[in-house]
Order: sequence, then structure tokens, then C-alpha cells
Amino acid sequence: MVTSNDDMMADLLASKGLVTDEQLEAARAKAEKGNLALGEALVALGYITEETLMMVLAAEYGMEPFDLGNYKIPSDVIAAIPAEVARRYRIVPVMKSNGVLTVALGDPTDLETLDSLRYILKTDVEGVLASKAQLAKALTDNYGTLEQSVESFLEDITEGTVDINQAPAASEAETSDDGDAPIIRLVSLIIMEAFRGRASDIHLEPLEKRFRVRYRIDGMLREVENPPKYLQNNILSRIKLMARMDLSEHRVPQDGRIQIAAMGRELDLRVSCLPTSHGESIVMRILDKSSIQLGIPELGFLADDQELIERILAFPDGIFLVTGPTGSGKTTSLYAFLNTLNTPTRKIITAEDPVEYEISGINQVQIMADIGMTFAAALRSMLRQAPNIIMVGEIRDLETAEIAINAALTGHLVFSTLHTNDAPSAITRMIDMGVKPFLVASGVRAVMAQRLVRRTCQKCAEPITVSASELDALRMDANYFQKATLKRGRGCPDCSKGYRGRMGLYEIFTITTDIQNLIYEMVPSGVIRERARALGMRTLRDDGLRKASAGMTSLEEVIRMTATDVADM
Repeated sequence: MVTSNDDMMADLLASKGLVTDEQLEAARAKAEKGNLALGEALVALGYITEETLMMVLAAEYGMEPFDLGNYKIPSDVIAAIPAEVARRYRIVPVMKSNGVLTVALGDPTDLETLDSLRYILKTDVEGVLASKAQLAKALTDNYGTLEQSVESFLEDITEGTVDINQAPAASEAETSDDGDAPIIRLVSLIIMEAFRGRASDIHLEPLEKRFRVRYRIDGMLREVENPPKYLQNNILSRIKLMARMDLSEHRVPQDGRIQIAAMGRELDLRVSCLPTSHGESIVMRILDKSSIQLGIPELGFLADDQELIERILAFPDGIFLVTGPTGSGKTTSLYAFLNTLNTPTRKIITAEDPVEYEISGINQVQIMADIGMTFAAALRSMLRQAPNIIMVGEIRDLETAEIAINAALTGHLVFSTLHTNDAPSAITRMIDMGVKPFLVASGVRAVMAQRLVRRTCQKCAEPITVSASELDALRMDANYFQKATLKRGRGCPDCSKGYRGRMGLYEIFTITTDIQNLIYEMVPSGVIRERARALGMRTLRDDGLRKASAGMTSLEEVIRMTATDVADM
């Protein structure tokens, strides 16, 4: 597709009489067909030389042309820009003088690259214009090729560190040869770098002119070095093969799984493939089996909330619901509770879709709705197994809700999740499903809403004061934070922009006699929420403010994750 920059270039070249309208039309057609820039198409067709094109563009945009052919770049200048940054922006640093770094780039209209470099490098950056052929050679000479980067990374991994359980050997032999080895190494690099960077998800997204790779680290997406666009199909096919997907199917979504043993830890990658207009988009969720060994203290409860949770877990029966949006850590919390309760004297059965982690000592049932194994069907059969504790992955319909309530009323402790914004709304949600209010009031013991916020990195944290904008967003007075220890991470090699890891914010709602009476009366969730607060329930924002005041997270994070929750102070 021809861009606005291409249009400006066309007007410039035409005004100088260097190309004709017919030549521009032919170049546009070639650019559209070959996914090229207009200048590249003009040079490829022989209508203009690259040297002439560079001279014209350099003069128009006030940028000096630079000959990289016989120029040796000093090693300290090369060290000023990391390899991944140089490759991502297709630039090479050429000199440094009086605090100004000069970089060579191939497109003088790309002012966004210079702005990005100034922000990333925290220094003044100027540009000079070099041919793309010279740039490619300089990148290879000074930073190595992408394949060399992969090989260098793999050399650092000792034998036996990485073991990717792929498709059967016969299938592998049929679909790969020696030419596929760089792709295999590149996919391994993408996965292992994500693991090393503490990513929870890997996003591979085909765009119009590039193949974007992003990692979700501490809940935030971050773009990393992108492989060349021409490798897109090879990379996607490799991942689909590893996940045992149908390689010939490109029209419908597919799901799969990859098992990895990495650096002494077992990982599962849950793979989702979705057809898009520019290719198949793949998301790989990294399921680290070590995370299910978390106990209640590691979830981020403060002492009083932890004591309350332990009292709830000691109930002999009833339903304990965990609510929150997708990705808020509900599954991790449920597994931590089950780990606490998992003793030889208790029988625990779970119904999950899918079974994300296998836990020793617990009977886990995989939901398969296509063959009739729904949550309701599984729950009905589970009750015949005489369990003490039941976990239902999610209450989605009236049938599942009623069976769960009946199980709770007949001596079972039931854990499950709902998608509601706060804890009291879970009550009205179940009633809206069709469950009788008296059954909800009798069966539900407690509801916990949660969100995940990033932890402040304690290695680079420094004291700060609350800002006027934060006070305005919180609708609070500065006096509240007089005795607080507010901190913000400065940013260091051990963290991600001042944060490392995540912790939960919790809203724990217990069903007291007063609350039961309100449920009988079928009052709105807002009334129940007000009464629960009067009885001592802390909201998500209340919990966030306590943790921010203790320096565990930042006010910015609390505001971001509790935007709809206004604390009453």
C-alpha cells in the first residue's frame, strides 16, 4: 500500500523531472504487489538510481548523505546502541560528538525513528542518510545476523536445558529438513526469551508490512525484536506443528498445546491460532507449573485479610466464589486455596475448562462440551464420588449454579468463579441466572473480587510524594498519605520500568445475617455493597491504597486497576 510519505516522494521526483507519470504508476503497481516502498520500486524498475534518489531526498529533508562503504565505525559508538534496537529500527550509529549521537538510516522521512531513539537512549540523536544496501551490510558486520543471534543464544544454553516435546518424530521428519533448522532455532529463541523475561503471553501478530512479536510482562504488552516479514509463514507453521495443529487449515481458529522443560522447570504453552486479514495470529500463554505451588501468603494478602481467608477455608460447607475479569488471577488464587486444603484426609475433585495445571493428589476433570461433558454434567457425577471439596472452573448457567448450591447445602465446600466487577455483584448475578434468593443466601459463604497490580521493584524503589493529579483521580485529601511510605521504581536491570512481578488487590465479602436478609428482599447490589462496607468490607481500592501506602505498589497502578471504584474516605 502506498503511504503518504510515498506520495510526497512521488511529487518531489516528478517536480524535478526525474520520473514520468507513467513510471510512477508502474512503480506504484509494483510497490502494491511486492509490498515495497515506492522508492524501492522505482529503483527496482530502473527508473532512477539509488544514489540519485538518496541525493534528492537528503537535499529535500536537510539530511546529509553518508557513505558507509569504507567507513569503520568505532566500537564505543556501536556500543551506544543495543543490537536489538539497531535491528528493530534498521539504523547504525556512526559517530558521537559533544553528547550528540549520529545514526545512519535509510528513510529521511522516518522522523518517528529519531524521536523513538531519543526517548530510548535518553540522548540527542541526529540522522544521516545511507543506502539500504550499505545499512544492511553495516548491521551484519557490526551486530551479526539474526541467525547468528539465535545461535549465540542457544550456545549459552547447556545441553539438556531445553527439551521441547514436539509432534511425533515421523511427522517431524516429513515436514522438516536441514533448511528448517534456523526457523526451529528462531522459534526456540522467541519462547525462551519470553520465559527469561518473565512473560505470561507471547503474541505473534501478522501486520500488513511486518510481523510483530510482543511479550506480556507483568500484565503489560511490550514489543520485542521482530523477525523479518518473509519468515512469517515458516514461524507460524513451526509453532502449529509443535502444538499439533492442522498445518493445512488456515481458515478457522485452532487451539493446541506445547510442553517444554526449560532450565529445570516444566512449562506448558497453551496455543491459540486465529485467522486474520494478514495471516494467522498466534498467542501462546505460558503456564509455569511452579506458580501453582504458591501458598496463600504469596498471593499478596495483608495479615488481616489472610486471617479472614483462612477462616473462610475452614468452613465445612458452602460456596466460596472468586470474581474478576479474565487475567485477574482467579485460577492462581483457587489453586493456592486448594494447595492449602490438599491433605490425605480430604478428597478434592475439580471440573476445569481446560485443566491448566495438574496437581498431585487432586482429581481433575476436563470439560468437553462437544461430547456432553459440561460443567453441570461433570458436577452432577462428581457428587457421586463423595468428595469433601469441589472446584468448578466457572458457573456459567442456571443448571450449574443450582447443582453447586445443592452441593454446598449438603455438606460440600465448593469453589468457583464468576465474571463480575465486584464481590457483592456476584449475589445479584446468581439471582439473575434464576437461582432462588433463599438458596443464594443459604449456600454462599463468601465472595472475593480481585485484580492484579504490578509490584514496585524494591531494588530501585525511591520515596515519592503524592501528586495533585493522583489526588484528583482518587478524590482524596493529601492528609490521608501523611504517614504513608509511597514509592516508585526508578528502573533497573532487574525490573521492567520500575516494576517486578504482580500482586493481588482483594475485596472479601462475607455473607452475614444482615446480608442474608438483604438477599431475601432482593435489593440491588449497590445496597448490599453499602451495607457490606458499613460492616467492615474493604473495597479493591481500599486494599490498593493500603498496599500503595506501604510501598508495595504505586498509586498509579491502584488508580489504573480500580478506575470504577471510588473509595469513601
